[in-house]
Amino acid sequence: MDTMDKDRIKSLIKLFFTGYVQIILIAVNTWQITHDKWVGAALVSFAINFVWTLNVKKIAFGGWPERIIYALGGSLGCLSGLFITKLIYE
Repeated sequence: MDTMDKDRIKSLIKLFFTGYVQIILIAVNTWQITHDKWVGAALVSFAINFVWTLNVKKIAFGGWPERIIYALGGSLGCLSGLFITKLIYE
């Protein structure tokens, strides 16, 4: 595997994890909003928007592999966010 392939794989892994983290935060934030957790909702929404700034250029100028990897990260992030929210708040 040459350096270009390793860099591409590394880039896709980073994209997966930024999508993953963003959707975890959205899942937690959704719960916070529906349960009137004002301070937590404000802090987590800031984090969501900050992570989004890291993703937007990669997705906007990426191809199908980037979109699919990002969406897979988001799907797993959703499930993880539900799990984490239950651990924290219940």
